[in-house]
Amino acid sequence: MKIMLTGGKGMLGRTLCRELAEFEVIATDLPEADITDADGFEKLLQTIRPDAVIHCAAMTAVDKCESEIELAYRLNELGTANVAKACNNNSVRLIAISTDYVFDGDSDKPYNELDRATGGNTVYGKSKFAGEEAVRAICKDHIIARISWLYGAGGPSFVHAMMNLADGTRPELKVVADQIGNPTSTTAVARALRNLLQKRELTGTFHLTCEGEASWFDFAREIFRQAKINQKVIPCTTEEFPRPAPRPKNSRLEKMMLKQNNLPPMPHWTDALTEFMQSEFSIQ
Repeated sequence: MKIMLTGGKGMLGRTLCRELAEFEVIATDLPEADITDADGFEKLLQTIRPDAVIHCAAMTAVDKCESEIELAYRLNELGTANVAKACNNNSVRLIAISTDYVFDGDSDKPYNELDRATGGNTVYGKSKFAGEEAVRAICKDHIIARISWLYGAGGPSFVHAMMNLADGTRPELKVVADQIGNPTSTTAVARALRNLLQKRELTGTFHLTCEGEASWFDFAREIFRQAKINQKVIPCTTEEFPRPAPRPKNSRLEKMMLKQNNLPPMPHWTDALTEFMQSEFSIQ
């Protein structure tokens, strides 16, 4: 199977190149693959002639999206629509990566794939949801894979930030404790995508976050516990760290579609973190 990646230089793209090594993976990124250039992208796809495209390219800087709205929509909606059109025109399967930010985060339960998404309360979420809707409308043979709280080799990520901050110069770290989600490794996502690639008949929306839940405070404490770092962590509220883009209080995603299609479950987030800490930081 030949797989074309968009956003191949990004954190998830790099992991996919490593984890899907049994396939022929063609990683593309700027400048050779500009998803905002519809004709240019389709010509590149026709040259590569993949069996599937995994579309990772996006504007993911959540706060930057708030101030650069036009760019966010050009990349996350128009760019995704261009990828979907090229895939549909050339009978190529499309797996488009999306986000928990398509939900408003106000529910007291994890969101499943059938829960109504609106784009939430951020430009990032609204532009990514517009991209989802473009995929559904344009490309029949598609999967939308929603992920969240992602970390992976090389970063940037919350794990890397915490490890850098715990350098012995800070008596304590304040970390937000009133946002809850599913910390998720790029490795876990890549392995789940492999399973979806091999189920050629599947289409629709799938949630691919790790099992279990945590606050950012819980996540930080587990990072330091596994790293055997004696770093004091203090819980704080979202209001103490205001950001241009509001963060969802609830980012938890239920993996209903994996269960319904008898696919392997996602690993628990603490187990995925253990594997990552061993490989990234040589922590045994």
